[in-house]
Amino acid sequence: MATGKTVSKKSFRKGKLKIGDNWNAITIIALSQSNPLKAIAEFVENSIDANASNITIIRGCEKGEYFIRIIDDGDGIPLDGDERPDFKYVATHICDSIKREMKARGVHGIQGEFGIGLLSFWTVGDGLFITSAGRDGRNYQMVMNKGDPGYVVREKRSLLPVQGVELIVKPLLPAVRQISGEKIQWYLASELRDRIRSSGVTIKVTDRRARKEFVVEPRKFSGRLLHGIGQIESPEGEIYSEIYLGDTESHERISLYRAGTRVLEDITEIEIFNHEPWTSPYLQGIIDASFLNLTPGTRSGVIHDESLQVLINALSPTEQQLKQIIEEQRRAEEERASARILRSVQKALKEALMALPVEEYDWFDIHRQFYRQPGAVGSSSSLSAEDSNEPVVAGSGVAGPSRQKRFFEFPGPLFSVRISPRSCVLPIGKTRNFHAVARDRNKKQVDENLKFEWEIMEGSGILEPTESEIVKFTAPAEPGLVKIKVTVSQADIICTGDALITVTESLLPEIKKGSDLNHGLPGYTYKKAPGELWRSYYDEEQNVIVVNNGHRDFVFSSKNRSLKLRYISRLFAKELVFRNFKGIPPDGLLERMIELTLYMEENL
Repeated sequence: MATGKTVSKKSFRKGKLKIGDNWNAITIIALSQSNPLKAIAEFVENSIDANASNITIIRGCEKGEYFIRIIDDGDGIPLDGDERPDFKYVATHICDSIKREMKARGVHGIQGEFGIGLLSFWTVGDGLFITSAGRDGRNYQMVMNKGDPGYVVREKRSLLPVQGVELIVKPLLPAVRQISGEKIQWYLASELRDRIRSSGVTIKVTDRRARKEFVVEPRKFSGRLLHGIGQIESPEGEIYSEIYLGDTESHERISLYRAGTRVLEDITEIEIFNHEPWTSPYLQGIIDASFLNLTPGTRSGVIHDESLQVLINALSPTEQQLKQIIEEQRRAEEERASARILRSVQKALKEALMALPVEEYDWFDIHRQFYRQPGAVGSSSSLSAEDSNEPVVAGSGVAGPSRQKRFFEFPGPLFSVRISPRSCVLPIGKTRNFHAVARDRNKKQVDENLKFEWEIMEGSGILEPTESEIVKFTAPAEPGLVKIKVTVSQADIICTGDALITVTESLLPEIKKGSDLNHGLPGYTYKKAPGELWRSYYDEEQNVIVVNNGHRDFVFSSKNRSLKLRYISRLFAKELVFRNFKGIPPDGLLERMIELTLYMEENL
């Protein structure tokens, strides 16, 4: 048998919540705004709501006190029954803003609604001074102090009545003193972007400490405006979107606005939007939904209610559209990057082949395409057609028909010189030719008014003739490392280049050439094969190097452009060495790959 007492329903009581300590509640509200720049923006918004056409923000210091002064030419503080500014209403109706009543009557373009904006001065400074004129032409000022529940209204003597409202916060808190006028300008340009644009208000920031003036203009986004997005319909009204497609280095994001005022700098601060496409670095701009409900304390957040769900549902089709645009942008960007990388790799490869011995690196008939053959007029086996001023007919060994050059095809003054080859191996007692290639700043070959002087800097051997563009070197009878140098002069310009020769007793093993050497420099393409271990392979039929862009090393190298460029250049070196040095042992292949990558990366 139960022994507990039966509780009558009549014993339950109902009631209403109420504030136990009004001043404690006001203190909590006043300190809820943690961003002093947001507080300054709210002061400016009050001026815009009061139909101001001009707003001036002054940052300065008087008698050792730092201050922020905001002056507008708006409607001023509403008047009371005595035709004076109704400061009493402002001070005694916290959380009961008159703007809420105006919105209920259908007045648009007004932002405040909580009646707590002025309290945010606690995060800016110790005292608030608001001056406005009455119908009698006299100025009246209300003074409030941080931490003090009282307020004072007094007449302020002045020669002329204030046109709108003058608001001063002083002395500023220590951390706020460091906020410059330029920082205030940039913050307001983003925070009040559309409010400034739609109202046409002119906002000027005067920084007396820095002796500079700034005009606050609505923030402009970089990138390409996506015209296909525009207005988005929803049951609670239109959602305005202004989204731009930019590059990944801008570090901009899509911000969330309400009626022209920024609520969140990044829409992904709302967890439901923390996914593609909103997290994409390609997108920047604004989403503006005037029906959102803001958190009253900070006014920099959104209440997660039915209005937010309306926004989420309305943006769902837009998400799919943006994902498709981003994917197209990625593909186009990847193609452009691939083209740039290919140009860089091929250029580096050409320069490397010029530095290395022709007879050892005659891959894919590269030297036939890019170098004049022995016996060509005024040339040597290592002279690059790219350095020549005449077109070269492949395999003919002679220059093509002459034509009149355009202005930009004429070489400029001497800028650099290099010896071709810059590195080679030569048996003792043997000879080979070296060629001094003089270039201008754009790497065009320079031919006129040049003087050459060759010398052996280290080691021994014979150079002859020493005053010619092409010199013959005879290796000494003893093995060693020989360094030769050429000095080229053109009038007052002097350039030098050097080369290293390894003199050895052993002969180089004969290199087995590939059967098909007429393709020219290969290109490259991607094949996504995640989970497979191969990095690349050479497709002989298409003359391309296929790169596995699903390999972990490729993913790692894609962190930045220079790392990716070096990775692909090494894949080129691997495939070309493996393809063209047939029959040599693995250690020989590794030696060749190191040699080629060394000279390629010098020119990347």
